[in-house]
Amino acid sequence: MIPALEPRRSPLRAVLLTAFFVFLFAPLAVVAVFAFNDAAYPAPPWRGFVLDWFIGDAARGRVGLLQDGPLLSSIATSCIVASFVALISVGLGTASAMLLERHAFRGKGLLGVMLLVPLVMPGVILGVSILSFASRIAELADDWWGMDLDFLRPGLPLVICGQVSFMAAIATLTIAARLKRLDPGLEEAALDLGATRWTAFTTIVLPFLRPALIGSAVIAFLMSFENFNTTLLLTGSDPPLTVFLYGRMREGATPVVNAVSLLLMAASAVAAIAIRRKPAVQ
Repeated sequence: MIPALEPRRSPLRAVLLTAFFVFLFAPLAVVAVFAFNDAAYPAPPWRGFVLDWFIGDAARGRVGLLQDGPLLSSIATSCIVASFVALISVGLGTASAMLLERHAFRGKGLLGVMLLVPLVMPGVILGVSILSFASRIAELADDWWGMDLDFLRPGLPLVICGQVSFMAAIATLTIAARLKRLDPGLEEAALDLGATRWTAFTTIVLPFLRPALIGSAVIAFLMSFENFNTTLLLTGSDPPLTVFLYGRMREGATPVVNAVSLLLMAASAVAAIAIRRKPAVQ
């Protein structure tokens, strides 16, 4: 390596990196440790090691994570919503990326700019806008045609629509960036050899886009799972985990919240390691 280009190991750099990682991981470590604290509140001081906040202790009146039906139901609801959001976002993102990268049409630049609007709009404003628009459409359908469009009322379908409105844009940008690297001549060669457009798409384009599709799906799933601002305004009687924990925290938190956080951290770590170990498609 050229001496002038060798990285300099300064003490200040090491201190800043250490401080950054401490700032990043210290709160997570505190949450993980106090999920096993023998106390009725999720904070210091340490009073002993217990598993009550995971499996419960009926004798002491403690309801653990695995015995908390509403909490488990909210986790399942978040998983269902996130799965639908990931599938729909990847599908819309793939179609949008193909449209923007492979076709020329009037208003293409404007469409690309409008695609970024949901990403820069605050989640609260986006949630209020979607709720107002959907509620108005539902009211007009009921008044004019006597149709009861329940999916436009606050509930899981509206939560999915609200989250897809901005996560599809993220998927589009991710997939489009990958699609730029694909030589269109490969598809043209396949068509010249007698393949249909669908065959060329499924045998050439989709395999090449697989890393971007998987990455977009993972990002959409995780962002949907942790989304709060938009979800809070669109949720109904079956709240996802973030909204449920918000209501639980207002009533008074217990270390069960820490137990849930530790469970999610462990699941995220396992998923990240599994994706990291999977060989990428070049």
